[in-house]
Amino acid sequence: MNEATEPQVNPTDQPHPLDANKWKAFAAIGIAFFTMVASMGMVFIALVQIAETFGVTLRSASWIVIVQGLTISAFMMPMGRMADIIGRRKVHLMGLTLFAGGSVFTAFAPSFGLLILARIVTAVGNSMGQSVGTAMVLSVFPPHERGKAIGAQTTSVAVGGATGPVIAGLVLQFLPWEALFLMLTIPIGIAFIAAFFILDEKQVSQQRTGARPSFDWVGAIVSGLTIIVVVILINNPFGVAIVSPLILGGVASAVVLFGFFVWWELKSDSPMLQLRMFKNLVFSMAVATRFLGFLGTTTVRFLMPIYLISLRDIGEAIAGGILFLTSLGMAVAASSSGRMGDRIGERPFTIVGFSMLVVTALALMSFTADTPFWIISVVLLINGLAMGLWGVPNNSTILGSVPTESFGVVGALTNLTRNVGNVAGQAIASAVVVGVMVADGFDIPLNKITGDAAASASFMNGWKYAYVLVTVFSLIGLALAIVTKPKRTDLSE
Repeated sequence: MNEATEPQVNPTDQPHPLDANKWKAFAAIGIAFFTMVASMGMVFIALVQIAETFGVTLRSASWIVIVQGLTISAFMMPMGRMADIIGRRKVHLMGLTLFAGGSVFTAFAPSFGLLILARIVTAVGNSMGQSVGTAMVLSVFPPHERGKAIGAQTTSVAVGGATGPVIAGLVLQFLPWEALFLMLTIPIGIAFIAAFFILDEKQVSQQRTGARPSFDWVGAIVSGLTIIVVVILINNPFGVAIVSPLILGGVASAVVLFGFFVWWELKSDSPMLQLRMFKNLVFSMAVATRFLGFLGTTTVRFLMPIYLISLRDIGEAIAGGILFLTSLGMAVAASSSGRMGDRIGERPFTIVGFSMLVVTALALMSFTADTPFWIISVVLLINGLAMGLWGVPNNSTILGSVPTESFGVVGALTNLTRNVGNVAGQAIASAVVVGVMVADGFDIPLNKITGDAAASASFMNGWKYAYVLVTVFSLIGLALAIVTKPKRTDLSE
């Protein structure tokens, strides 16, 4: 055939140098992601047994979850920045080591105080693994497959989040809670061995030609303190009044800390977070969209178990099966939206995903104490599909708007945004429902509403107000998704 008449080959059809190793590398990273996310759900199931072992109240035992969330949130972004400086593989391996050590420490903790310390150690390791996971996954996939990479990662997160409580429930039926934490060392050990032998630091880390930048210790400490104060204020674990001196002092402290953080980062030669990235409207609006999305969707995960178990009086196993539909929908949609987003762009999927969130929020707002279970199941499945449709393209949009050398800290920022959105959504939903019930004269635990028609009616009234807010959050997120126009990755890369 004449050279002039040979067909032109699309660069995306040519083998990419990363193709041979990408799925092996992803498997090494995905096992760690799955285990770390699953472990967070397992802790909830084990709380009752842990409280009984150490003779503490469930309120005291809840600090196991609180310190876990606080530590992960506080360390996420600094660890992402550290990974950008010293190497993502190094931070990943250190994180897996701390996670495994903390899990063993948890199982053999001789006192409740040392158990809390063990969970902090585990959470630091968890934050290290989660902070670099996204950046490493993106590094082992070609640029034109960014959506596919994030979709695969999101699927592993969704499956981990869905199966964690199920696995914990099965294990705790036959074994003590200590065994649960010891068992976590098995997949983490596999993940460590796989990462050690498969991951290449040169491949998963951005190679620098100049001198290694310094780590912004001041920015790391101040950002961590700011996040801790904000998360505590949102969660209000002490149950104090909103206008109390403690809350007002906390708000003032958060404002001062945040102001100092912004001032310091803008003047620093090597800032932990390059705040000037927020001048990029695509980046800023995508981050805001992400926060609003998780602010709304976490309400389903928080209120639905109470609705099913306490109000509808069905067993935990059946409730778990119904709730699994959300994670199933998310896993299915995440993979599809990632692959298709690489071809036609992220924006359409984000818009469709948030449109579906609005529809499901309106549907949930109309629920009653007698809503058929098949309708509940369909709405939860659609809600999960919506999460998968918008979550992956949104993440891809954020990372596609920053340089590759910032993938570590920005990937950590996306996970931090998810965590803070989840905490805020749970706190708001709880405050609304409890506030309505207290106003109606039902200052009782939510697990006591079964069989009391008046209390049930009050709960559903609070439920409706909560989903009014979810609808508003979703509509604002939809508006941002419509006006955000992400940059397309050059497919010839």
